[in-house]
Amino acid sequence: MLDISFYTTNGTESETVDVEETFYEWLAKSAFSKIGGASIDTEIYLDEENVILPLVELNQEIRQQFKKIFSEAIISESDVVLTKLGDSPSKEEYQAGTYRLRKMLELLKCVENENDQYLQRI
Repeated sequence: MLDISFYTTNGTESETVDVEETFYEWLAKSAFSKIGGASIDTEIYLDEENVILPLVELNQEIRQQFKKIFSEAIISESDVVLTKLGDSPSKEEYQAGTYRLRKMLELLKCVENENDQYLQRI
C-alpha cells in the first residue's frame, strides 16, 4: 500500500488515503502527477517537531485542478463500474469493481477540505 497524505497549515495530518500500487501507478500516469509540479521540500510542524517533507501546496488553482480531474475520473469510472458489474454482483465483485471509484471519491473529499493546505504524494 502507498499513501497520499493531506496536512493542515499547522502540520497536522488530517487524512491519509492508502492506495494499492496499481491504483497509484494509474494516478502517476494521469494528470494527478503533473498538477502542482514537483513536490517542494516544505518545513512543517508535525508530531511536536519541525520536519521537512516533499509537499504540494493546495492553493486555489491547484485545488481546482485536482477537483476537476477527480470529478471527471469519477464520472468516467462510474460508467465503467455500472457496465461491468451488471445487476447482481457478489460482494467480492462489488468491492473489486468499485475500488478505484471509492478511492477517487475519498481523494476528492480530501481535496475539497479547505483545512488541508498540503498534499504529499508518497
